[in-house]
Amino acid sequence: MIPRETLATARIPGGDTLTLVRHGTDHVVMLGRDELMGTRMRFSEEQLAELTIAELSTDAPRLLIGGYGMGFTLRAALGKLGPKGRVTVAEIVPEIVEWAKGPLAHLTGDSLDDPRATIELCDVAALIDDAVDGTLPRWDAILLDVDNGPDGIVRTGNERLYTRTGLARARDALNPGGVLAVWSAAPDPKFARRLKDAGFAVDERTVRARPNNKGPRHTIWFARSGSSNLSASNAS
Repeated sequence: MIPRETLATARIPGGDTLTLVRHGTDHVVMLGRDELMGTRMRFSEEQLAELTIAELSTDAPRLLIGGYGMGFTLRAALGKLGPKGRVTVAEIVPEIVEWAKGPLAHLTGDSLDDPRATIELCDVAALIDDAVDGTLPRWDAILLDVDNGPDGIVRTGNERLYTRTGLARARDALNPGGVLAVWSAAPDPKFARRLKDAGFAVDERTVRARPNNKGPRHTIWFARSGSSNLSASNAS
């Protein structure tokens, strides 16, 4: 049996401890004793970006990604965005970005140096609020992957993102026709109803954690304010 090697640890503000481990050629981020993310199961996080961008009609979209993680969503977004697109990542744990530049640099490549990408060390809710308040321009898409889902909170304070009020803030932070995309490890019918109650047209899709229809099934909600024009395709 290949042992797991601990490479680094970090504390989530208001949450548990994150541990970066290496298991053979794979890397895994642990939340306490649970696997939060890993290099073998990245497909649904990449699809979060690719499927969202496919829903946008502008050739110069402004994307906000909540949570850097291992950078899968950011790199997928950069691979699909044209030269005019811009993506901002809100990451509240500074060590996560340090890992991206250190033990995970082989994954990161040059993505953090891409002029279309910006990393902000802050709560994603703050950048949503700034867009609502007019401090920042509004976003064309907001992609949330800061928890294991609306019912799998990893940090105290993130609950507000999934409340009716929090969803209304996200809706108001979007440009007309913009998309709110939320990743979850599992379905959540109550959250889907809450999205609709907040004024969104909702498309719920199931995406495998690994390509070729393998691995656990994850859920992504694509929500657009006041529109029923979301693609009806299912990625399962």
